[in-house]
Amino acid sequence: MAVQYCTATNYGKDFFTHAERSKMSLRGYPGNVWVVDGGSNGDAWITKVSGVAKSKADAQALVDTEVVAEQAAWDGLTEEERHHQSRPEAMPLPGLG
Repeated sequence: MAVQYCTATNYGKDFFTHAERSKMSLRGYPGNVWVVDGGSNGDAWITKVSGVAKSKADAQALVDTEVVAEQAAWDGLTEEERHHQSRPEAMPLPGLG
């Protein structure tokens, strides 16, 4: 199934509901990037959360920028602090280009 990409800020309760999750696939990524199913359920959710549609390339660039910032922050940790968390890894978005 086709997917669509958007940015949206998670505002907490009811940002997505159990009913919405049962109707579509929904996954969040760094940089407030969300990947949802294409079609009417995804369209309705993006509208509900005031999401901004993005191309896959634009969405991936936002994710990459955030991951690089998280890696830089991790690199600045002490050895003891690093022991408690792993270094953030690249996160390729699903779907076709």
